[in-house]
Amino acid sequence: MFRKLSSQALKRMAYLEELDQQDRTDGTPRSRRLRQINRATGEFLSILAVNAPTGELIEIGTSAGYSTLWLALAARERQQKVKTFEIDPEKIALAQETFHLAGLEEYIEIISGNFLQSGVSLAPISFCFLDAEKELYEPCFQLVAPKLVTSGLLVADNAIDQYEGIKPMIDAALADERFDCLTVPIGNGEFICRRT
Repeated sequence: MFRKLSSQALKRMAYLEELDQQDRTDGTPRSRRLRQINRATGEFLSILAVNAPTGELIEIGTSAGYSTLWLALAARERQQKVKTFEIDPEKIALAQETFHLAGLEEYIEIISGNFLQSGVSLAPISFCFLDAEKELYEPCFQLVAPKLVTSGLLVADNAIDQYEGIKPMIDAALADERFDCLTVPIGNGEFICRRT
């Protein structure tokens, strides 16, 4: 799957990696930063998504589209699209540029708006990557959880570095008998919920 990354996709990924690193050191306000995952986390997500059961692949929080590219590799193998949700118009424009330059736009559907409103009609969901504002994690979990198919996965980013911020979602998932959960120490920590 990763061997099939085109040179233009690799070039765009490298550009976004550099831009993200610059954002973290040059005083860019937090709300304007890309705040994206690292490459190892992207590869991990791609492997999980390509092996998910039949259903929708979704991402909540597109940013510049870096993580979406990794999910698009899985979508391409599965012959479907990943649906990604973003609320910030500037980041949507940057993501659209990313998808075009990487040559993966046919495997991606970007949806503008608040997932809590626009994601209501989605189902069944086989894989969800959650990387949005941390106070939205718990309500997003509550919306996605009943729509996940058996063996479907919800993966939440920042489970280690921002644990306190997403603790309400983690607590809700751990208390939900429909899920097996664990934290994987890759990148900033990925909290994985598997629908039983």
